[in-house]
Formats: sequence, C-alpha cells, structure tokens
Amino acid sequence: MQTPDISHLTAADYDRVYEPAEDSFLLLDALEADLERLRARRPRLALEVGSGSGVVITALAAALPECLCLATDLSEAACRATWRTAHRNGVTVLPVRCDLTAALRPRLAGQLDVVLFNPPYVVTSTEEVCASGGLAASWAGGERGREVTDRLLPQLPELLAPDGLFYLVAIRENDVDDLGAVMAGLGFDMCRVMSRRAGPEHLSVLRFERRAESGGTGPPEGGDVPHSQRP
Repeated sequence: MQTPDISHLTAADYDRVYEPAEDSFLLLDALEADLERLRARRPRLALEVGSGSGVVITALAAALPECLCLATDLSEAACRATWRTAHRNGVTVLPVRCDLTAALRPRLAGQLDVVLFNPPYVVTSTEEVCASGGLAASWAGGERGREVTDRLLPQLPELLAPDGLFYLVAIRENDVDDLGAVMAGLGFDMCRVMSRRAGPEHLSVLRFERRAESGGTGPPEGGDVPHSQRP
C-alpha cells in the first residue's frame, strides 16, 4: 500500500483536522500486512468512521480499486479534507458528515465488508468528551478512552456483512482484553494485527470478524499469526 500524498493539506487544515500521526501510520501498516486477506474477501463496500485527513481510507481505496469507499466524520472540515485527499491521489472516496454511522443505518445494514476506526482514545473526563469540539473531538475519549468506541461497537453486528472485517486502533489504557470480551459477546473474534510503541502510548490495531457459528466465514485454516511473529 502506498502512503497517500497529503502535501495539499496545510497548517491551517491541521488546526481543524487531525494530522496523520503514529496511530494513522500504524493502521496503514496493519492494513498492508492484511492486504491479501482483504483482497481475498473481494470487498465491495468499505467505510472509515472518523476519517480526519482521509489518509487511511484513501490508501485503502487505492489498494482495493473495485471497492466503493465511504467515510464519515462529524467535522465538516474533515469531510472536506478527506475528499481533497482522495481527489489528490486519484481515487474516489465519498465522505458523509454524521455522528459515527448515523447517516448510513439502516440502508447499509449487512453490506459493509470493511470498517475502519481510529477513534478518540485518549483517557479524559466524560465532560471533555461532551464539551469537546474542533480538533479536541479527535482525541478526547472519556473514561478509559472508550466512550466513543463503546458507542460504535454495538452497531457492528447490524452493519457488517457476514464475512466483514472491523479494524480498530486502541491503546493499552483502553483495556484491549475487555474490548475483545465485549466483541465476543456480539459474536466476534479478535486478533491483534500489529502493535507499536509511540512515545508513552502502546498502540495496537485489532481486527474483528464474526465467529463461524455467528454467520461469518471465520478465519482461514491455521488461524491468525500476530504480525510481530510473522516471518
């Protein structure tokens, strides 16, 4: 996967839109590591929730040219930045301004083959989440850094196709084991695709897919091998 050109975005843009950072590039690296798996599913419809600059969904659109890529963000500036990044890199991404997936349900129920989310994961007070606006909304995650993520998770069984994949960025403070338990209760298995330390943060990209008995195809024979252990 090629890292998209984002030279069109300026300091003025980054005053209103999250600038791609270590978490963005870790998600790109994880998707690249999983690219064969993604292509094998022949996805037709992908969504990035909270697309920010659009760097991740643009890279996915370039890598999966047969897949229609959508993006949502609560910020008008982010939606515009996402569209500009896609246009700059010669791909089509359709940004929709809304809260999480509100504008897509129930029309796209059961149709999303890939969902990506690099959420606001920094541990803050609940008041900071409720009061955050502008750029702060891209990082203020509330208690355990999970308040926004925990709103999205229950929507995934409705939105994902039977063999759909969900990729989530998380830090250690988000309680990754509990994220796995919550998603297990919704019928999904979790794999930690890739992890990296960035300053004080221990970042991970988690992949979720339905258990075979829950209506999905399940992992291929041999199971998952964490990226850190792959040759």
